[in-house]
Amino acid sequence: MTLQACADLVARSGRETFAAVMAAPVEARRILFPVQAFALEVARAPWASEESMIAQMRLQFWRDVLEEAEAGKARAHEVAAPLAEAVAEGVPVAPLMACVEAREWDIGREPFADEAAFWAYLDATGGGLVWAAASALGARPEAEAGLRGWGQGAALARYFQAVPELESRGRYPLVDGRPEAVKALAEQGLAAMTSGAEWRGKLAAAASAPMLTGAMAPVLLRKVFSAPGLVAQGALGMSEFRRRFRLMRMAATPEWRM
Repeated sequence: MTLQACADLVARSGRETFAAVMAAPVEARRILFPVQAFALEVARAPWASEESMIAQMRLQFWRDVLEEAEAGKARAHEVAAPLAEAVAEGVPVAPLMACVEAREWDIGREPFADEAAFWAYLDATGGGLVWAAASALGARPEAEAGLRGWGQGAALARYFQAVPELESRGRYPLVDGRPEAVKALAEQGLAAMTSGAEWRGKLAAAASAPMLTGAMAPVLLRKVFSAPGLVAQGALGMSEFRRRFRLMRMAATPEWRM
């Protein structure tokens, strides 16, 4: 039950997130890999079975893991054990628990109640995770709103990419799927990320490292703002070369321009 198991899980799930963590300072990876592996496991839980009871049980497993980690206990599990170590090193449990609770929405088939509920979901599944990792790595409390905003925008970009798949599974992913509404969401996401980007140069490299997992999001959100139809078409993406170049540039740059 090592950090390597978390790294392997992240690597299998997608090169982009793995590359972002590997671009972070070495000392940050002991926090980033368990948090990212946890996020992946919790995101998968609602889709593990068509039986909602089984999905609920999987989410309950992670609630129990977090409660035990907060109490200083660790389960013999490839992600739970390293996550407990990260909690012991300062990762706050509350944002992680909020992520588990937010994934309840993925089990059902009801649409979001309103736009506020949608943004709360993005905060819990994106913003809170960025803040949880950053705070354990030394981010100051006054940076919380900005880092959460960055994470919300990053979560929105990922969510836009998932919309066609969610619809194919019978979900209602967006409160309002009209092009003008999608464009407005992209604009809000960009504004949140612009505010968050200001903290990149104000924090130590390790403390701002969790932001690297959202490195591609501003580009994607600008694409949606210009052509909101890309979301419904499932055509929102970037070339491998551009992803690598942008990540290297952002990892090496103390201040970011959106």
